[in-house]
Amino acid sequence: MNKLNREKRVQILSMLVEGSSMRSISRVADVSINTVTKLLVDAGNACAAFHEEHVRGINASRVQCDEIWAFCGSKEKNVAPAQKGDYGVGDVWTWTAIDADSKLICGYLAGKRDAQYANAFMLDLASRLNSRVQLTTDGHKPYLKAVEGAFGFQVDYAQLVKIYGPPVGHGAERRYSPADFVSADKTPIVGHPRFEHISTSFVERQNLTMRMSMRRFTRLTNAFSKKMENHIHALAIYFHVYNFVRIHKSLKTTPALQARITDKLWSMADVAALVEANEPAPAKRGPYKPRNSN
Repeated sequence: MNKLNREKRVQILSMLVEGSSMRSISRVADVSINTVTKLLVDAGNACAAFHEEHVRGINASRVQCDEIWAFCGSKEKNVAPAQKGDYGVGDVWTWTAIDADSKLICGYLAGKRDAQYANAFMLDLASRLNSRVQLTTDGHKPYLKAVEGAFGFQVDYAQLVKIYGPPVGHGAERRYSPADFVSADKTPIVGHPRFEHISTSFVERQNLTMRMSMRRFTRLTNAFSKKMENHIHALAIYFHVYNFVRIHKSLKTTPALQARITDKLWSMADVAALVEANEPAPAKRGPYKPRNSN
């Protein structure tokens, strides 16, 4: 069986986190689409395992959380009646938490935008933090019980609710124009959050970076994910590269180095090596046995 060399793996992984589709990667890298898909799966599993083990003990002081929308297979309104409620079909929301100082993605979770996923997301986030933080979310109601269940009173929590007006213009101009920002309501919920730090600006900017870096998140195209598993693999690779490889322009270093959860600057070759290290050892072949001519 042919095996990708390190250079080819780096090329494919780099294109996966720079907004290229899997079909275009297949053409540019001159490999089959199955090869790209297999590397997506292998790299996704390796990066997810690394995040689970190493993105812990984070000494953050301000954390911002948000959810970003995408879909798998079809939008929720177009899901076939027989598939309604099935996992990984329809709208998919990615919950993200970012350290406002180091810009580290502390935690993420892909699924529905409901209380069950809010609870799981907050419990995971709380397990990764090493100190009391000031936490800011939007006004999504499931956050209230989820934060209480995960942090209790050991958090300074506030919600920021942004008010938007109707978009300006007429026809197509109105349809594709963003709504006008009107105001932002800051509401302390638990503890003593500092008013000037009640913000979701960094995590919302991170949402834009995700849409620019993953073809699956590009709206008004047919590039959306067809399988939930591959959607999750793409997220795992992206967040690993964002945390450990990509230099943040405002920091002049990577978020992982800034947060001191690693002591080296990673390269895409290191990500490829991580994938190789997680591959199972090839099975030993037994002695050759000729076929019975009878």
